Amino acid sequence: MNTDELINLTISQSLKILQKKEISPVELTSAYLERIDHYNDKLNCFITIDSERALVNARQVEQRINVSQEDIKLGEAPNSLLGIPIALKDLYDTQALRTTHGSKFFANYYPNKDAEVVTKLKNAGAIILGKNNMHEIALGVTNVNPHFGASRNPWDTERITGGSSGGSACAVASGLSLAAMGSDTGGSIRIPSSLCGVVGLKPTYGRVSLSGVSPLSWSLDHAGPIASNVQDIALMLQVVAGFDCNDPYSVNISVDDYLSNLYCGVKNWKVAVAMGDFFKHTSTEIEQAIQEAALVFEELGAIVEMVKVAGLYDAAKANGNMVISEAAVVHQQRLKDEPQDFGKDVLERLLQGTQLPIQEYILARRTQAEKKREFERLFDKYDILLTPTTVITAPWIEGQDAVAQAASLTRYTAPFNTTGFPAISLPCGFDSNNLPIGLQIISKPWSEANLLRAANAYEQATDWHSLKPKLD
Repeated sequence: MNTDELINLTISQSLKILQKKEISPVELTSAYLERIDHYNDKLNCFITIDSERALVNARQVEQRINVSQEDIKLGEAPNSLLGIPIALKDLYDTQALRTTHGSKFFANYYPNKDAEVVTKLKNAGAIILGKNNMHEIALGVTNVNPHFGASRNPWDTERITGGSSGGSACAVASGLSLAAMGSDTGGSIRIPSSLCGVVGLKPTYGRVSLSGVSPLSWSLDHAGPIASNVQDIALMLQVVAGFDCNDPYSVNISVDDYLSNLYCGVKNWKVAVAMGDFFKHTSTEIEQAIQEAALVFEELGAIVEMVKVAGLYDAAKANGNMVISEAAVVHQQRLKDEPQDFGKDVLERLLQGTQLPIQEYILARRTQAEKKREFERLFDKYDILLTPTTVITAPWIEGQDAVAQAASLTRYTAPFNTTGFPAISLPCGFDSNNLPIGLQIISKPWSEANLLRAANAYEQATDWHSLKPKLD
């Protein structure tokens, strides 16, 4: 296989040819490193590329494959990602590998141990290609980073990737990584996944360990995977999900099998399609794409209803107030000592956090509890909820107000950080500028298996996920 053929494979397809020894981990890793070398200057989706160590690890994985006397079953540890090249948002601690958090403050930070998620990925045989560009300290959704440069959307390099996991979504969309790990506090996995035309999952709050992941908001942070298709998301989640006693926000609930029922469909499921004044700002083309997605679910045998969903504005507002308040506490010493070393938009939002009255923060936490209960009742009636992922498709890099973009682009994602419910974004169309549109699907807590099953049913019935940007 040539490089172009290799980078168009999914994780599961790559695993099969690796296990049959039709290609080696070194060859697969080299193909991705060559592609990164060719395109990263154009896209700027990696801050640090770990070529030498990636090839060393690929050779070690090759030995594991050569000595294995048993068939490796898809999705089963300890070899479930054996030989798969992936990337990490640059806020996951990686031992002896620079972890910048997209910030001037951490430009030369080399952690002394791996984050828990990174350990799990390595144990499963994944090969880390490097660290992805991100919005500074994860506080923003444009990924226009003043210290490391803007990530560029592979569908139109003059437009943003979205953020804060913008480099991760860009790397997957452009074939520079088979998958990536991002983080999501107000939409930072789902927004760039939507704008770049890939699949991004925010699991239930507490499902994936945050040990060794740079915090932004302790009450809202989630870690989750980005990939080109739903099955690859399931494979990644199977590896990284689970209780971690070293993470005080991790919840000790058993991990489901995310693969066994992935192709069982949604016949007779009850599907709510969100409507109401909260969605009136949605672009016409995105609104049409969501309506067409709802029709696909009907064709798949689901019972689809338009539902006026209350409380989304309050949940989004609470998210915004909690994010800036807690981020200001996380970074309070840096704000005091060297505020000039923050980028303009990030400093503005951090200072807003310092000035938010404590009463507003307390009310936001009360709203969080109320909205969790309200959405629990919604999911007593419905299996899943459909919304757009974003109000608009990818805007231009130049001439945008990053603070205003944060409020606009997180509108439909932030409420589900507030509740902590699992949510996924996947491609559901393109606008007239050939920019991707994302469908967001939400389900009740700890139901990632059903969420992935629904997303996979839609994906298998459409072709949007198979379309790739042309980079040359």
